[in-house]
Amino acid sequence: MSWKCTVRLLSAALLLAAANTAAAEDEARPVNPFAGDAAGAKEGGSLFNQYCSHCHGQWADQGERPRDLRRLNIRYGDDAITMYVRTITEGRLDKGMPVWKGVLPDETLWKIYTFLTTVQSDE
Repeated sequence: MSWKCTVRLLSAALLLAAANTAAAEDEARPVNPFAGDAAGAKEGGSLFNQYCSHCHGQWADQGERPRDLRRLNIRYGDDAITMYVRTITEGRLDKGMPVWKGVLPDETLWKIYTFLTTVQSDE
């Protein structure tokens, strides 16, 4: 086999591996069952104010950047949903964020996320 053929085969293998990795990441990304649900977002805002506002401000209006959840898309881009799920599932105990998974129903946590998607800042 010529070296050109070997290089082409290796290139094809690397492209296939990259495509498989991207597909696996997409499969692993959580899916919000309330995405685009205006009623769910509205309810999520009320739930947010009930459970989260003491640290993150009413309606997520918190000026302290580490706790400003209006900047999730700026900070994490397409991984914002993954970071949200990881944070509520594992908490960030060193920063005062409790574990909410198992404390609140999944439906409540997703409605809160749905609300947060409606208040994201561009700046």
